[in-house]
Amino acid sequence: MAFRGHYEHTLDAKHRLSIPSRFRAAFSSGLVLAKDSDPCISVWTPEARVSTFERALQGQNPLGREYKSIQRFFGANSFDVELDSSGRVTLPPPLMSHAGVEKEVVVAGVGDHLEVWSNERWQEEQEALDASIGEVTGSLGDPS
Repeated sequence: MAFRGHYEHTLDAKHRLSIPSRFRAAFSSGLVLAKDSDPCISVWTPEARVSTFERALQGQNPLGREYKSIQRFFGANSFDVELDSSGRVTLPPPLMSHAGVEKEVVVAGVGDHLEVWSNERWQEEQEALDASIGEVTGSLGDPS
């Protein structure tokens, strides 16, 4: 499934996030909540998470510093969870702190996974993207 669009949500008092209903079936076998390299929380299917990191680490020395740093950052900051009967997940405090998430959030579909942003950071990210997307798309396919 391709995850697209963005949706505004409010966390409840127990820090539960309602996954948009159109995406719930994709997470029927569980999901992985993870710290992202950007200030947001990534939401993956377990299969997509494994596939992405296998590709990212392909050809790297498993005893090397970079490999271990990537494994440590993304592995130790990932949580396997299940949707509750209402299609919600509880966001772990360390991930909420990393993303600056408190109550108002945006759930954004970004292809192979979802991202959860604080509403304020999402607006800042959108402004930055709007300002740079012409340059980014203009350099696609540029071998330099």
